[in-house]
Formats: sequence, C-alpha cells, structure tokens
Amino acid sequence: MKEKALGSLPGIPSLLGSLLLMLAGVAALVYAVVLAKSGAGGAGLLVVSGLLLAVTGLLLSCGLYMVQPNQAAVVSLFGKYVGTVKDNGLRWNNPFFTKKKVSQRVRNFESGKLKVNELDGSPIEIAAVIVWQVVDASEAVYNVDDYESFVHIQSESALRAMATSYPYDQHEDGQLSLRSHASEISQHLKDELAERLADAGVQVLDARISHLAYAPEIAQAMLQRQQANAVIAARQRIVAGAVGMVEMALTELQKSGLVALDEERKAQMVGNLLTVLCSDRGTQPVVNTGSLY
Repeated sequence: MKEKALGSLPGIPSLLGSLLLMLAGVAALVYAVVLAKSGAGGAGLLVVSGLLLAVTGLLLSCGLYMVQPNQAAVVSLFGKYVGTVKDNGLRWNNPFFTKKKVSQRVRNFESGKLKVNELDGSPIEIAAVIVWQVVDASEAVYNVDDYESFVHIQSESALRAMATSYPYDQHEDGQLSLRSHASEISQHLKDELAERLADAGVQVLDARISHLAYAPEIAQAMLQRQQANAVIAARQRIVAGAVGMVEMALTELQKSGLVALDEERKAQMVGNLLTVLCSDRGTQPVVNTGSLY
C-alpha cells in the first residue's frame, strides 16, 4: 500500500452550490403548494422537481470535509483505496467517498520505565523519548489496525531489545555501553525503530534514553562495585605514572653521566623512587628498598 495523491474541489463554491440547490428545491415546493391551493395544474411536477433539487443539494453537501494544516484525508470508495488529499481548508469530493483523517504533525511520547536485564544480566530500569511523524497516511490507515498503539508497543519492544544488547557500564576499551555512549545507543535505537515502523508509514525523527538506572534491588551493590572499580583504576594510573617518572629519571641520569649505575644500584634507585612517588599519592610501596649508597 503506497500513498497516491487525489485531487479535490474547493469547498466554498461547492457549499454555495449545494445551498442554492436546496433553496431552489424549497422554493419549488412552496410554489407547488401555492399552485395547489389556487387549483392550477403542474403542482405535482413542481413537488417532484423541488424534492429532487433539495435531496441533490443535501447529498452534495455530504461531500464537504475539512483538512487542517499537516493533516491528510485518506479517501476510499466502498472499501477500495482511492487516494489521499492533503489540500488544506474546506474541500469537496464525491459524497460516497469515505474520508479518514490522519495527523502528520510531529509527535513525541516517553515510554514507561521498563525493567530489563542488560547484556551482563544485571536488572536495570530504562525509558526513552521517541519523536515520530506519519509520512505515509495510507500505510498508517491500512497496513496496521491502530498506528498510534502500534508505535507505542513497537517502541517499547525495540527499547527492550536494544537494552539487552549492551552492558550498563563499559568494562573494556572500545566497548559500547548504555551509560557511556549515549549518541551511539540513541542511533541504534532510532535505526531499530525505523525498521519496525516503516510498514506503518511512520518516520522516527529522534530516539533518546531519558532514564537509565540499576534496578532498586541491586543499586546499592552496583554502587559499591563502581566505587571499587574507581579506586582500582586510580591506583593503576598512579602506578603507571610513577613507573614512567622512574624511567625518565634513569634515562636522564644515564644521559648526563653524573652517576654510573650498575644493575644493583639501578634496582635500588627504582625502589627508592617508587617508594617516594607512590607513598606521596596514598599507594603502598610496591617493592622493598634499601639505601642507594
């Protein structure tokens, strides 16, 4: 089912025409009554003509309908799709056409907080804001039963599928996670929704996570784990910095030639420097050291 444009007539002239026909019919009926009272002939023909004119005008007025800006009218005839009218204002088409109006304005909604298990199996709470728009009114009407409900249900389904594909936190370099890669996760969710909603004539303009947290039953334990990971990472950085400074000091001493260092003295020098650097930063010495001289 693909959308096709359908023309329509201006509604104001059509409205005036139908009113004139109904007024002419009423006038013919009144004149027929006058003729009947006077005993003149031709009253019956006027009654028939007046009824035909009035019914025709009333029938033509049934073809009038209003189309708002950013709105489309999907037109069908006895169950067969005829076309889509997007002309704004008061329009007129065949009175036997059935018109179903579909808004093509940009809409958004926030999904409820879903409890799902992320990639590592930990329960989390997640919600997203979806911005969408109907771009093919005929598909929205005929391909799904209720396109608004379809968008909401498929959005929650796509959000669940996306959440189970990534861990909450990044555990390895280059690994995508829900918390640290918001733009990549949003693009994945948008692509997932676009694929699911394409058959309903819906375009996804934006999809972003609005709420992300561990489930209450494990939130405290996850907080302690994050704190422990932060302490470990800080100590690793301190040790790496201290080793770099020691390497730099030894290199500079060898270049200057101030002190001749054999392997034993190098080891003692390394131990002393690491002790000073690590203890200044709150880290325990990594080796047992003695005096240089």
